[in-house]
Amino acid sequence: MLADYTACRLCPRKCGINRYETAGFCGMGAEIKAAKATLHQWEEPCISCENGAGTVFFSGCSLRCVYCQNTQISAEGFGEIITNERLNDIFLELQDKGAENIELVTPTHFIPDIISALDHVKHRLEIPVVYNCGGYELTETIKRLNGYIDVYLPDIKYFSSEISTKYSKASDYFEYASAAVTEMINQVGILQYSESGKLLKGTIIRHLVLPNCRHDSMKIMDWIAEKTPADSRLVSIMSQYTPFDFISDDYPELKRRVTKMEYNSVVRYAENLGIRGFTQDISSAREEYLPLFDLEGILDNA
Repeated sequence: MLADYTACRLCPRKCGINRYETAGFCGMGAEIKAAKATLHQWEEPCISCENGAGTVFFSGCSLRCVYCQNTQISAEGFGEIITNERLNDIFLELQDKGAENIELVTPTHFIPDIISALDHVKHRLEIPVVYNCGGYELTETIKRLNGYIDVYLPDIKYFSSEISTKYSKASDYFEYASAAVTEMINQVGILQYSESGKLLKGTIIRHLVLPNCRHDSMKIMDWIAEKTPADSRLVSIMSQYTPFDFISDDYPELKRRVTKMEYNSVVRYAENLGIRGFTQDISSAREEYLPLFDLEGILDNA
């Protein structure tokens, strides 16, 4: 565990920084930092179900998305440092509150501690563990999660290296994301549901349609249809892109919402490929749908 943070190579950035001394590329040191732990109702229906996902939002991120809706925690570092023991308790408290699952959001840079926490409490969890990430993952790191994660919820944001460089400073995004998603699907296998429709095992690939990027979205749908087994994944095509005021004038194309034509064309393309999953109403591109980061559930009972 110590070596994981002394020369960190948990994500594709492989920054090699000693996070005990300074922050890594993700913006985080060696202590767990999180901004919210709560029942979250705004995930896909088979994730949120009746009571909501038991979501833990971790601070920091290995991407640099210029439009990030969670920039307060991903780039600005908002959150509270918690102990590994407190993380154990949070998982169990969320279950006691009726959470449908334990959902780990942007957790990659804390994987060693998350594995340690799950080693302590997994035998007491009667609900699935969900891994919600941006897709920019090392396959070697994902392999370490084998047996700990029941449901993977990764993004595939970009196909084009040019676009991923421009918006997330990651020219190799698709190379890593496609390999990581393949490993995720291989780990958890075919989709499995409870009698009530909750997803117990499987992978949901998310894709956010961006302004002027519908053709890139279609290339991602081609890859999914050709390279992943239909019985082992669902696809969630999202329309919730929100043009925040903080987006730089260097990206004028991102200062508008996705049009109905752009979004619907991607959805129809996926349908014609036989891809099953979830879509959103175009009205989901509203700021009130975004989480409020207020340390809820983190400091309680600490």
